[in-house]
Amino acid sequence: MHEVVVPAFAKLNLSLLVLGRRGDGYHELRTVFQTIGLADRLTVRHQSGGPLRITLDDPLSIPGNLVLKAAQAVAEAAHLRGTWEMRLDKRIPMGGGLGGGSTDAAAVLLALPALAGRPLTMAELERLALSLGSDVPFFLHGGTSLGLGRGEELYPLSTPAAGHVLLATPGVHVSTPEAFRRLGRASVSELTLPDPIPTLETFRALVAALMTVRPGAGWQRYCHNDFEGPVFGLHPELSALRRKLELAGADPARMSGSGSTLFGVFPSRAKLREAGESLGGAPVVLTRFMNRARYRAAWFRALAKVVRTTQWPPQSPYASHASSSRRSGPPRSTIR
Repeated sequence: MHEVVVPAFAKLNLSLLVLGRRGDGYHELRTVFQTIGLADRLTVRHQSGGPLRITLDDPLSIPGNLVLKAAQAVAEAAHLRGTWEMRLDKRIPMGGGLGGGSTDAAAVLLALPALAGRPLTMAELERLALSLGSDVPFFLHGGTSLGLGRGEELYPLSTPAAGHVLLATPGVHVSTPEAFRRLGRASVSELTLPDPIPTLETFRALVAALMTVRPGAGWQRYCHNDFEGPVFGLHPELSALRRKLELAGADPARMSGSGSTLFGVFPSRAKLREAGESLGGAPVVLTRFMNRARYRAAWFRALAKVVRTTQWPPQSPYASHASSSRRSGPPRSTIR
């Protein structure tokens, strides 16, 4: 029985624009993803031999947990056999715009092939990731990325140097479909917006600031989230919480995704701690930005038992853990 414990890091949307509905039913997005140090923990145990059997110990009994769906997708793509036992320890608040379910799914996509000695290419992993969710592909890479399309078209950016982050998690449930409905975006083909669109120009300025090796001062003023208007209208307490972050010195202070987590970025750890104390007992998490190098280093540490190279995605040089040929047909499976 081989075992690894891998991290599944949360993300922020430093900026998020929704341009309109596409022909495939999704919305055309412009966003900047940023991974942070807050992470779930996924334990994976593998016993080779016998038919495929996948189990998940999920103390929270999350409905429709993507971990199982991701495991089945990897098993079919890599033709895995044997017993796979997984346990998910949640630390990322659910439904808060931090990508908790998506990062858990990506953690499975990265961990299982490495542990089995059945490497999949990044193109294969990205295909599986997109089948699970629009932002799952981002978590295969980490760091800071420009996201276009549904969010799956990714381009690396530099990670801002000032990255001490306070997360305020008020526990308010925000319905993502309702947030999209209240945005009232027309079909992309029906858009008749002025050129240049002010918010798009602001977004371009943010991306330009983050394309340098050492992002210059001032990137913060370009951050924007289209969902804040409709979500704050439904939950005015979130707007009040963002104002508290601003008064505490956050720059920027924004909502992540469609909410309800608010984040504030501070120039130092001392300012971060002061802000946490000033919020008067509100649920907060203190963390920081994680660039791509730190993201990958954390993964290589977690997989040190089975990975001996710095090749990405992580790959084991050993195939002895696997119990079937990649040329064999898809396995019969038991999943629970």
